Amino acid sequence: MSIAIALHELAAIIWIGGMFFALLVLRPASGKLEPGVRLPLWDCVILRFFRWVWAAIVLLLASGYWMIFSGWNGFANLPLYLHLMQGIGWLMIFVYLHLWFAPYKRFKQAMAASDLQAAAQSLNQVRILVTVNLMLGLLNAVIGASGRYW
Repeated sequence: MSIAIALHELAAIIWIGGMFFALLVLRPASGKLEPGVRLPLWDCVILRFFRWVWAAIVLLLASGYWMIFSGWNGFANLPLYLHLMQGIGWLMIFVYLHLWFAPYKRFKQAMAASDLQAAAQSLNQVRILVTVNLMLGLLNAVIGASGRYW
């Protein structure tokens, strides 16, 4: 169980921390750059980060369900806070899947076509969805840290 908890925490830290860094550190710093520099930077950064997000999702699901079935003997014994965490986690995954297959796909297509205006619009949609997921992720972290004490 301790291995599952450790993997779960590491995956959550990578995903939530990456979103926090992107929105609150890299975005303000790169905002001063010209679009011809800023957008290719984001193109490289997002792809690298999103590869880590895919790995984090796999680890979160595998370790989460490992804990549910080995530590709690299934869903019937789960306390409310773990049901909440699971629901919020799935919501985050669905937001990410939409982000990946819609605005991020359009961003990549616009970058490939050197259409910086369309790329900037799609990147803004990515930013909005990452902001939603950051808020959900932070909420989930608070629930995970405090839920057993409710």
